[in-house]
Amino acid sequence: MAGLRDIKRRINSVQSTEQITHTMEMVATAKIRHATERIAEATPYSEAMAKTLANVVEHIGNSDHPFFRVRPEKKTAIGIAIVSDRGLAGGFNSNVLRLADKWRVANEREGIATEIIVCGKKGIGFFHYRHVTPVMTFVDLSADPTAAEAREVASYARSAFEQEKADEVVIFYNHARNSADQDLRQETILPVSPESFKKEAEEGAETAEGKFASSSEFEPDAATVLDHLLPAYVQTMVYHALLDSAAAEQGARRKAMKSATDNASDMIFTLNRMYNRVRQGAITTEITEIVGGAAALEEE
Repeated sequence: MAGLRDIKRRINSVQSTEQITHTMEMVATAKIRHATERIAEATPYSEAMAKTLANVVEHIGNSDHPFFRVRPEKKTAIGIAIVSDRGLAGGFNSNVLRLADKWRVANEREGIATEIIVCGKKGIGFFHYRHVTPVMTFVDLSADPTAAEAREVASYARSAFEQEKADEVVIFYNHARNSADQDLRQETILPVSPESFKKEAEEGAETAEGKFASSSEFEPDAATVLDHLLPAYVQTMVYHALLDSAAAEQGARRKAMKSATDNASDMIFTLNRMYNRVRQGAITTEITEIVGGAAALEEE
């Protein structure tokens, strides 16, 4: 059994770890609030965009816009994996990366050339280990994503889709269901499904006041408005996914650090019991030796 000094050293080590994990839990809690506020600020614009697009499509009818065209034979695809720059967040990164890589491998088995865009350092290392070189990478932005990052990703995806260099663009990320739980999501952003923003507009209308009139007039015409709004809508989808992932990252990290702190507390409790048991055994042994020595002296 370990000596008292070894047990005490281990207790001190675990206590230091507990302080670190508890501090990281508190930091993640503060960052969740900031990330949630950013999502709340971006949501009205996203809902207004969806409502406007739903109204335009309803006005035009069956539009043949290039962004709506589903190509019958898929030959190329782009995957966007959104993860974090740091670890210590449980399965936050691995879940997204495994899903994205499974999709990539399935595409390649079917002869579909697949490019990967990675947002987050953890994704870069994951794909490099599998000898996959991402066409675009972004680092040090996972906790605080920017509109410029979303613009660059969306611009590359739109350009590739319009030039038929990509027949599908899919995004993988964690959705922050609440401050503690995350949902893994795989969404196709190109080709755009009119039903997607119609559904988003309907969901937004449940909480927002007012509604766009179906008899709205568009200048110069609805088709031109659609040409300008669809690229912005794709960028909005990417930006919203980045913000959502940032909030989910902090929620996952807080949950992981709370679990680590609780485990450290349990270990400290167990080690203290072991320390007391060993110390009591050592005292008992000393007393026994003293009594035995005294008895031996009396016999002499």
